[in-house]
Amino acid sequence: MTETVVTTARSQPASAAPVQEGTPPGPPPVVPASGGRLRALDGLRLVAALMVAAYHYGGRGGDVTKAWGSSAQHQFPVLHTYFAYGCLGVQVFFVISGFVICMSGWGRPLKSFFASRASRLLPAYWVAIILVTGVFALPAVAYKTVSPSDFLVNLTMLQQPLGAERVLGVCWTLWAEVRFYALFALLVVLPGASRRRVILFCAGWTLATAIAQGAHQPLLDTVLMPEYAPFFVGGVGLYLVHRDRRDVYAWGIVVVSWLIGQHYAVKSLWNAANPHAFAHRTSFGIILVVTLGFVAVAVIALGWLHWANWRWLTVAGALTYPFYLVHEHLGWVVIKVLHRNLHIPSYGTFLLTVLFMLGLAWLLNRYVEKPLTPRIRAALSRPSVPR
Repeated sequence: MTETVVTTARSQPASAAPVQEGTPPGPPPVVPASGGRLRALDGLRLVAALMVAAYHYGGRGGDVTKAWGSSAQHQFPVLHTYFAYGCLGVQVFFVISGFVICMSGWGRPLKSFFASRASRLLPAYWVAIILVTGVFALPAVAYKTVSPSDFLVNLTMLQQPLGAERVLGVCWTLWAEVRFYALFALLVVLPGASRRRVILFCAGWTLATAIAQGAHQPLLDTVLMPEYAPFFVGGVGLYLVHRDRRDVYAWGIVVVSWLIGQHYAVKSLWNAANPHAFAHRTSFGIILVVTLGFVAVAVIALGWLHWANWRWLTVAGALTYPFYLVHEHLGWVVIKVLHRNLHIPSYGTFLLTVLFMLGLAWLLNRYVEKPLTPRIRAALSRPSVPR
């Protein structure tokens, strides 16, 4: 969910590409016609972000009710049931993240990998924390802000494990991403990525999550993330498919990850037993959305969408991360102004709020990410001065 660089690691001709140890013979890897950029993956990231926005604006209860002045179920009598499935956009993000992190970490030293991740995550995140905290502190905004101490902890991106109150509701997904990055960096990037090592990483992580689930140990659950690991692993497997579509081991990783991932998604999101649930997702609907997420990334990995070479998809991918950061809480403020103060109908308010948040995301990308990301990356990549 946090990656916009979706350039294939093997954009050079197949004849010039180094053969990784243990790579079976097969057709050359998929090389997008866009000069190496998987623009369709950029578009899919924005689709996943819009799914999450639909959930936050019209598919759940809680604080969004204050924005609308009544339940979103009342605002969207038909669509609220479908909007409730939008939370699964996070799982789609995790599959995409597994694909892209494996691609960007392949052949890259640990220092460069760390510099890339930190420079990509932090600039927009810091500004989003400051922006949301400042807006919520305004007297006209009827939402509780966090304490100064918790605000400072939020700048570290470690607020969830440290027990501080969160500024951004979506930051729990960033905590999952950070743990994935750490595992991948230590077990794949540090020793050097190869097909064999990536397969062992996927197999080992999958087996370890099953053991952790059976052991009921909070520490293991925190480190191994059984409920999210299948989606990251599935994305990694799909990158191996991207490199060689005939790789049986890669397809095995993808299928097993899908089987386990749908189990956790149904287990955590199927609320048929709760009569007070805002919307009753069906187990079939949850499985369908998870499946479509895997299939969408697989179609891109196989190169079947190489024709989707529109430049606006690159812009869409660049806006996804800042949009994801600010859309929830600031979107509630915009909804309140448009719907309750200006009396714009629900569907118009919904559309205008999304457009407003995309505009804000463009500003963050243009004036925060573009100038700061390369500077932070360069500073973190600078060679150390020998003592």
